[in-house]
Amino acid sequence: MNHTPHTMLGLAATLPVDSQHALLVGRVHVAGLGAVLVQVRGEGVYDISSLAATCSDLLELRDPASALRSHTGVKLGDTQDILANSAHNALDLSAPYFLAPCDLQAIKAAGVTFVSSMLERVIEEQARGDAAKAEGVRQAVVAVIGENLSAVKPGSPEAMQLKAVLIAQGVWSQYLEVGIGPDAEIFTKSQPMSAVGTGAEIGIHPESSWNNPEPEIVLAVNSRGEVQGATLGNDVNLRDFEGRSALLLGKAKDNNASCAIGPFIRIFDEHFTMDDVRQCDLAMQVRGTDGFVMEGASSISKISRDPLDLASQAIGANHQYPDGFMLFLGTMFAPTQDRHGPGQGFTHVVGDVVTVSTPRLGTLANRVNTSDKVAPWTYGAGQLMRDLARRDLL
Repeated sequence: MNHTPHTMLGLAATLPVDSQHALLVGRVHVAGLGAVLVQVRGEGVYDISSLAATCSDLLELRDPASALRSHTGVKLGDTQDILANSAHNALDLSAPYFLAPCDLQAIKAAGVTFVSSMLERVIEEQARGDAAKAEGVRQAVVAVIGENLSAVKPGSPEAMQLKAVLIAQGVWSQYLEVGIGPDAEIFTKSQPMSAVGTGAEIGIHPESSWNNPEPEIVLAVNSRGEVQGATLGNDVNLRDFEGRSALLLGKAKDNNASCAIGPFIRIFDEHFTMDDVRQCDLAMQVRGTDGFVMEGASSISKISRDPLDLASQAIGANHQYPDGFMLFLGTMFAPTQDRHGPGQGFTHVVGDVVTVSTPRLGTLANRVNTSDKVAPWTYGAGQLMRDLARRDLL
């Protein structure tokens, strides 16, 4: 089977298993109109811009679920047709295609929220971004601090005692600080309007030789700090850049098309709540043109900080987001499977197709390319405002 974004964008895979109950919000680019806010159902995609001009506006409503149920929008097309046209290699710009479901929201991410990925960040740091040294460093680090820190509650007295012991042993790390310390790592992953949606190409820096996908749940949070829904994300990461220096985090994380979000935001209602998010198990697959296949998983139930705690650390009296924000929750997936030889670990190859999925949110599918070769980012907030003004939606 030819596993490309085009073949991975079927209805059955993309939509949640209980799509008949799911309130799904997305954005579609329509020629002559620009980005249009839509509700996605199994049989069709409906323009809801008369309810809310932007996704950010929709999430500001006191009860988005009730508003969506009572609103009748104009059908823009069949869901399957628009999905098929969203594949980067089958894109017809004159027909509707899906974008990332968020728009004006800031795009934030929480890091080092799972024990397994925390250990890998420590290993990256100790290996100074050199994949060839990672396995030896991994064995040395695990010998000192062990593999199971999941019982340690971040910020607790026990965590502080462990910190003192590790400092005494000379293995304390900035990643352990945010992993078990009181303050979560919350950083800016990407810029508003810069995320790509399902079917699009994702970008890795052309100078990176050690990088990986990061399958994550992404919370949709409004300006009041209320989590209104959730979706999937791929927080593309450059392990070599960040491993050389944490000060390169911005360059490791924020490149053209390095942030994928989608396929749709599922709005919270009686059928899908934060408790369902807490129980989500994410599956990820990387399939290369060379026949290489890697599969991984990330279980939100094993997260070291509750999703609502992470959201509350991102917004508050000292930091507001008037347009809301999207928050990546982090991942426990840190690939160590050798791809190019023993001890070399995993890194992407151009042409890889990455899928991130969970039954209640569907599937996000993207193809890997270098960030200088993917479609350039040209549609920003200014163009969206001009398009909305032309449509008399402002």
